[in-house]
Amino acid sequence: MPNPPLLVIAAGGTGGHMFPAQALAEAMLQKGWRVKLSTDARGARYTGGFPHVVEVEQIASATFARGGVLAKILVPFRIFGGIIGATFKMWRDKPAIVVGFGGYPSIPAVTAAWILRRPRMLHEQNGVLGRVNQLFAKRVNAVACGTWPTELPNGVEGSFTGNPVRSAILERAGSGYISPGDYPMSMLVMGGSQGARILSDVVPQAIANLPENLRKFLRISHQARAEDQVRVEEFYASHGISADVQPFFNDVPRRMSEAQLVISRAGASSVADISVIGRPSILIPYAAATGDHQTANARALVDAEAAILIPESQLNASSLSTQINAILDAPEAANRMALSALKCGRPDATERLVELVEHLAETGPKT
Repeated sequence: MPNPPLLVIAAGGTGGHMFPAQALAEAMLQKGWRVKLSTDARGARYTGGFPHVVEVEQIASATFARGGVLAKILVPFRIFGGIIGATFKMWRDKPAIVVGFGGYPSIPAVTAAWILRRPRMLHEQNGVLGRVNQLFAKRVNAVACGTWPTELPNGVEGSFTGNPVRSAILERAGSGYISPGDYPMSMLVMGGSQGARILSDVVPQAIANLPENLRKFLRISHQARAEDQVRVEEFYASHGISADVQPFFNDVPRRMSEAQLVISRAGASSVADISVIGRPSILIPYAAATGDHQTANARALVDAEAAILIPESQLNASSLSTQINAILDAPEAANRMALSALKCGRPDATERLVELVEHLAETGPKT
């Protein structure tokens, strides 16, 4: 009996890359495929949510964005070594298809697939291609887009699949929304998978500025960097605000489904989660994001009047407090925002991506 077909997934070390990769892995395993994941040390932190049967291969991190001069000098050599190793392994394993989700760990696997002429594709989560996906866009057989429209190089056509969300998010898709009122309310504050210092600087004060008759009902879940955790906790406590502050929440789906409002960066996975569950949000795009892609990610929710966008340059405690109050003090408007967010969701994104993966694995082209 022949072995089941093998899917090789390559993804970099952020939740934006890893969560869609996890969703695809879960779906392909259910279809009887074998799945192998190639990632780096940062990505390995997210593999706890992957099914245990996924073979995880951790490669040396190689990015110009971190480290000193020597580390940057060594990057090309690490990438080249990774390509050689990946090519030999791929020649042995003969995967049916290779899917890159972006980030430097994608380079060895996608390059090896190109060298060996294996079917290969990319999934771009954002409205602007990341650096690695830009490099490979013309060297793969398909580019699946999580955000639409996506800016693509001339001559490259994208397929709009949407951004796959984890099964834990799908389990809470369209969860009933409880409009704000005179009872305990939950607010989820997320700064992306790495946290965001500016949210830790501004959000607590904005909440403290809210009227007492509103603030007293709030229960805050605030994701903050480890180095910011204590000061954020102390600020909330000193102002009598109930808050759970952690560097990383393992139960975001539950917290989001229970929230009356989400304050978040506009990372592709966060936007997808918010729209699939259906929650009002205030989105603060990361100003330094490549090509300002987080603003592009937020556009659909903002245009649908499901979210309020505040550019990072205009973010301050006073303006944010005003927007929070406007949502939580208007139950009917908040409910409309939740319904509008839900209409923007693509809960079938994983199915669309699976169809594209299976089609390419069956037909190629292997050139």
